[in-house]
Amino acid sequence: MRTLATTNLSGPVTEFILLGFPCRREIQILLFVVFSLIYLLTLMGNTSIICAVWSSRKLHTPMYILLANFSFLEICYVSSDVPKMLANLISQTKSISYTGCLLQFYFFFSMCAAEGLFLSVMSFDRFLAICRPLHYPTIMTHHLCAQLVIFCWVGGFLWLLTPLTLISQMPFCGPNTIDHFLCDLAPLLALSCTPVTEITLTCGIISSLIIFLTFLYILGTYCCVLSTVLQVPTGLGRQKAFSTCASHLAVVSLFYGSVMVMYVSPGSGDYHGMQKFVTLFYALATPFFNPMIYNFRNKDMKEALKKWVGGSG
Repeated sequence: MRTLATTNLSGPVTEFILLGFPCRREIQILLFVVFSLIYLLTLMGNTSIICAVWSSRKLHTPMYILLANFSFLEICYVSSDVPKMLANLISQTKSISYTGCLLQFYFFFSMCAAEGLFLSVMSFDRFLAICRPLHYPTIMTHHLCAQLVIFCWVGGFLWLLTPLTLISQMPFCGPNTIDHFLCDLAPLLALSCTPVTEITLTCGIISSLIIFLTFLYILGTYCCVLSTVLQVPTGLGRQKAFSTCASHLAVVSLFYGSVMVMYVSPGSGDYHGMQKFVTLFYALATPFFNPMIYNFRNKDMKEALKKWVGGSG
């Protein structure tokens, strides 16, 4: 049986060892149970949003169509890394093939990029609804909504093609141990046999661009929304407008807060414990909280969920 000790390898690396959470066996089993429960609740919560939107004609609007696609993205997002993490918690080898590692990196970060694009499109939808209410029905049509959904999905996966291609051309000859629970960019770059300054710079620019461009766009749209809301004469109208945006802003804060701590804060990559914790937060906790944020704060969604549960019961 292979051990976790590694290793200068005599040939090219064919697999990596994901150290994950090195601790006593009892603690690993406890983590497995906790993470499994969170994973299942995440799947159930996001699936409930999709089913509620699908079953309620009242929710067949661009806002909720975007939300349903966002929930499906969260299911794919959390499933790209958590099952392997759970398997490694109860496994002795904790290995992942070279191809599997590259695919995990590509799918996880492609969906991370797609999430930023979806959050931007959802903020655009709220901007139109609040700042251009009379033009909203003619601008945000179902046709445009479908185009935006395709843009988010395709854009996220195209954005990561260049980093994937660059990493696949890097030579790995050992050691092959990744002190993480997934194939993240920084640990992979650190394992290259040769200096990869240009690749590191290129990948850093690409990842930073998607983070900052989408974040700045969302920030700009909500500055416009806030300015419009403050001009609403009645307190009730102002409260309704704030309530409409509160759920989306909470999700934006959770996602970008953790991502920026991870990839933008100076020296964040130097502390493996913090690196794992922050990655775990936006990889597992954010998709877990999203359904609760949207379901608890949205009256139409709560009513649709009650009808769906009652109809399926």
